[in-house]
Amino acid sequence: MSNPISLATLLERFFAQRLMQQRQASPHTISSYRDTFRQFLKFTEHRLHKVPSQLGFQEIDAPLIMAFLDYLEKRQGISTRSRNLRLNALRSFFRFASFEAPDHSAQIQRVLAIPSKRFTRTLVPFLTRSEVDALLAAPDQSTWSGRRDHAFILMAVQTGLRISEMTGLKRQDIILGVGSHVRVVGKDARNDAHPSPNQHAQC
Repeated sequence: MSNPISLATLLERFFAQRLMQQRQASPHTISSYRDTFRQFLKFTEHRLHKVPSQLGFQEIDAPLIMAFLDYLEKRQGISTRSRNLRLNALRSFFRFASFEAPDHSAQIQRVLAIPSKRFTRTLVPFLTRSEVDALLAAPDQSTWSGRRDHAFILMAVQTGLRISEMTGLKRQDIILGVGSHVRVVGKDARNDAHPSPNQHAQC
């Protein structure tokens, strides 16, 4: 009989090999997946009375994951959207595990079959021209911090970037002069020395 597969070993391979090396996932994605597993391991420690280093992969089954998702919704009060994001992270790990632990295929299939919950998408409101003008006029441009804030707001308005993308910009991402633009790599994109046009936000 083969020895039980260590969950810790599979998790290490998943983050180091699958996410970082093979998929070259963004720091945002890796951070989100890390937070999911941090929450999940705390839950399993309380539920199974085992520290993460003692867990075997075979103990992480569909009923346990369903109990974790229910706990997040009912006890932690997270939204359906956040619940589905946590499930997606766990599914990604189990898809990786299907190649690493094929002898657990039935267990893996049951986890991958856990459905996402439907939810109503909220329409994103937008600012009127007068509201945009008011925001741009608010910073005191006679000060350095005011000019910084004005530039930040102006870029957000003109590009529609996420906050995480805005705060992740580096000086070398700002190209000035003729054809000025901002090079942005979104959370699901790959770094590319020759980015496609949809990876540029025109200023």
